[in-house]
Formats: sequence, structure tokens, C-alpha cells
Amino acid sequence: MRLLQVLVPDEKRDDALRALDEEKLDYVRTSECSDEVEAELVTLPVPTQAVEHVLTSLREVGIEDEFIVVSSIETARTPGIEDLEERFVNGREEDDSIARDEIRTKALNMTPGRVTYYAMTLLSAVVATAGLLLDSPAIVVGSMVIAPQISAALTGTVGLVLDDRRMFFDGVTSLVIGLGVAMVGAFAFAWLVRAGGLVPGIIDITAIGQVQNRISPGLLALVVGVCAGAAGAFGLATAIPVSLVGVMIAVALIPAAAAVGIGVAWGDTGVALGAFVLVAINATSILLSGLAVFWYLGYRPDEWTPGTLTGNLTRDRLGTVAVMIAISLIVLAGAGVVLGQHVAFENEVNDEVRAVLDDDDYEELELVELETEFYDGGAVTDETGVTVAVRRPADAPYPDLVPDLRESLEERTDHDIAIVAEFVEGAATDE
Repeated sequence: MRLLQVLVPDEKRDDALRALDEEKLDYVRTSECSDEVEAELVTLPVPTQAVEHVLTSLREVGIEDEFIVVSSIETARTPGIEDLEERFVNGREEDDSIARDEIRTKALNMTPGRVTYYAMTLLSAVVATAGLLLDSPAIVVGSMVIAPQISAALTGTVGLVLDDRRMFFDGVTSLVIGLGVAMVGAFAFAWLVRAGGLVPGIIDITAIGQVQNRISPGLLALVVGVCAGAAGAFGLATAIPVSLVGVMIAVALIPAAAAVGIGVAWGDTGVALGAFVLVAINATSILLSGLAVFWYLGYRPDEWTPGTLTGNLTRDRLGTVAVMIAISLIVLAGAGVVLGQHVAFENEVNDEVRAVLDDDDYEELELVELETEFYDGGAVTDETGVTVAVRRPADAPYPDLVPDLRESLEERTDHDIAIVAEFVEGAATDE
């Protein structure tokens, strides 16, 4: 429920009141003579979903946005409030989205001060780094809860869709710098942990499950970023609480940023680059999917004219959109190459592993699971890992399985491949 307070000049009072009466709204009029302005302050309670509709009706009769206050209230009892709720909340004009002006204020109110924002980002990165090195999902989730990246991501998206260039650049800049702070903080903490001997320096960080999940960009990673941005936009534009949505956005960004720092601290270029690609993919997809959702919900820049494209293509709007599109194309084009190589490599591995197991020497083996690790799309290193789990007869040795798999896969893919074979005891099932 919202309470609207609108300053209506005397010369436009009759038209404004007529518009409110046509909408069957209950209002209170208060005479206002401050600053030598002859006007009335009209106060009326409306459902949240009706705010934009009412403001549009007032703008059509000449009421400018010089003095309009929209505040949140718990409830209201007026003669026509139940009809309004039935109309806008449950009825034919049901719409969860909030007013255009309100979404801008809501996005700005989510943004903490710079010191708080970067401090919380640093703390979340340190916690995420600890969780990754300890291979603890619970600690990694904890880092997402305190990460403040939702404010920067949604501020940038709202600024773009409303054509507020300062808001857009402030949001995107805060997001980029914040992720940079997270990576640097993760590197510093990981380096101290390694130098202090808290984690053995010779440990294979790619063998840690939580790290593995953040250094191998794939199609599902892109899906996570798209869904996070879309959920954030829906959460901001409606009455849905955005606190849980903030965790979703942090899922797509903070652990991957921490993995970048870990990769640099361990001197593993493949890990660092793979995680960095994941961060770039998710950050870009969050902004683009959020923009698409806001546009779908009907949010537009000031002075936007429906039904005409050329009339809305001003130089300022084109400049902002062009920068966003150019950056997005560069990131997604690079990500597309990585994802394409990743998918192609996985298909080759799947085909070749099955071909080896179809050999007469391994007819009693049954493929149970096949996992592929492909860190950076081949940009820096061709090293990859393949884990093959097979079911075999009890105590039947297969000493040549790993060498055969390695030789066959390396010949097919031209990659250096580390093979791990896991045996599950039990007779293979007939298909």
C-alpha cells in the first residue's frame, strides 16, 4: 500500500480532481500557500500496483512531477479502498510492478556507502576463499549472504533502462571495482594462507571440489548468470523481498572471483583465467538479463514515445546503449569461444571413452559416470582432466585401462589429459 501526496496548482485543480474522481479514488485536499504558490496538497492511499496508473492519469491533465511524494503505509481504510484492491491487486488490472519513479529510488536506497560496500565485498571474498580452500559449501554460502553486489548490479541496470547515465555508470563502475577488490582480497588472503603453511603449497587446487566448480566455464554457468539477473530485476520491480535475490547474484560472482585470487596465489594461470572468464560471463549476463526483464515489465526512459523507434533514438541514449552493447559483445564473444571449445571437447571425450570401453578387452566394464575438467578453453594451457567411473566384476584388475584411455583421448583431442579411473565393484548390467 502506498500514500501519494501531490501538489496541485489551483489552475489545474479541477482537471486533476476530475481525473481522480473518474478513477474512483478517495482523497483529502489541504490548502497550501508556501513560497507564494496557490495550490492544494492532495493526499490519497492507493495499492502499490496502482501508483504508476494514477500518476500517469495526473500527468495527462498537466500535473508535473515537481512535488510528488510516494510513501509506504501498512494499510488504509477509505470508502473505495476495497474496490481499488479488487481492481489492481486481484482484478483485471493486476500488476506486481512498482512505479517507475519508485524503482529508481528503491535501487538507490539499496546502495550502501562506498566504505561499507567495498569492506563487505572484501570480507565476503575472504570468507569465500576460505570456503573454497576448505572445500566447505556452507562457508561459501555464508560469503554470498554478506556480499553486497546486488546493489551495484541492479543500480547499473535500472540506470540503463531509465536512461540515467550517471546512475548507470556509477552502478557498473561499482560492480567492476568491487569484483576487482574481491579478486585482490582473495589473492592476498590465499597468498598469506599458503605462505603461512595453513594450506600445503604443493596442494593441487584443481582437485578441490569447490574450486573445480568455479574454474570450468560452461553453458550452465551462463544460465546461472541469466537467471540471477532476471530474478534481481523481478525482485526490485515488484513487492518481492530482494534479500534472497542478492544471494543469488552473489552466487554467480563472489566464489568465482575468489577462485581467481586462489589461482594467482598458486601461480596456476589456467585456474585464474578460467575463473575470470566465469566472472565476466556472469556479470555481463546479469546486466543484460536484468535489462530485458525491466524492459518487459514496461520501464522506459523519460520522454519515451511508444510506437516510434526513430523518435526515441537520441544521441545520449545511443551513446550509453552502444557502450553497453560493445562491452557485452566482447565479453560474450570471448565466452562463446570458450563455451564452444568446452562443449566440443566434452563431446569428443564422451565419444572416445565409450569407444575404448566398447573394445573386447573391456566388455565386462560398464560406464557409471564421466566428468570432464577443462579450465580455460585452451587459451593458456591444454591440460585437462577426465574422471571415468566404471563398474567391474569383483577384484578384476584392468591395469591397461588408464593408459589406453589417455592414449586414445590425447590422440583424438590433442590435449594433455590427466586420467582418473574409479572402479565400482559389481557385475555389469546387461542393456
